[in-house]
Amino acid sequence: MQPRDPHKLFPHDHLMKPFIWLVPHGVRPNHITIFRMILTPFVLGFLFFEDYTIGVPLFLFASATDALDGSLARIRNQVTAWGTFYDPVADKLLIGSVLVLIVIQHINPIIAAAILALEGMIILGGWYRRHEGEIGHANVWGKIKMFLETLALLFLLISLWSGVDLFVQLSNGTLLLAVVFALVALLTYSL
Repeated sequence: MQPRDPHKLFPHDHLMKPFIWLVPHGVRPNHITIFRMILTPFVLGFLFFEDYTIGVPLFLFASATDALDGSLARIRNQVTAWGTFYDPVADKLLIGSVLVLIVIQHINPIIAAAILALEGMIILGGWYRRHEGEIGHANVWGKIKMFLETLALLFLLISLWSGVDLFVQLSNGTLLLAVVFALVALLTYSL
């Protein structure tokens, strides 16, 4: 399979174009990736102490920085080897830590463990490819997986915040679908 051109725009990049001008030119995509890494412990702190009024919007904001840094890199032609490796790591830190904290308690520890194991294998596969001199770039399966994981966690957090149980079932189904896309992403990105 041909590796994906890291400069080729994803469909969501076209949606992001009108908002890219809001990001000052001094802010690089890698800065946003690092910012997401820094935000992760704060998200976890608010969620751990069940302050969902701050924790849920902060999680959503931190998750949105994933779309922003990738789109910014591709649109402004600022794709770097560091960013192609650490952007997915930052995503997995955010999603994985929220999975550990929230999903294991409220959904199904087996689903959370499956996603964490697949995420770990994707990171190890990316590290191995990088060690061998190859830079793996995100593909559509990984983007769909990330979107589904974020959506599932958001459903669960809204349920915890609002007390509406319907969102727990939506979260559970979305997480199962995310496991399927995580497996496809592993097979097409890391191996």
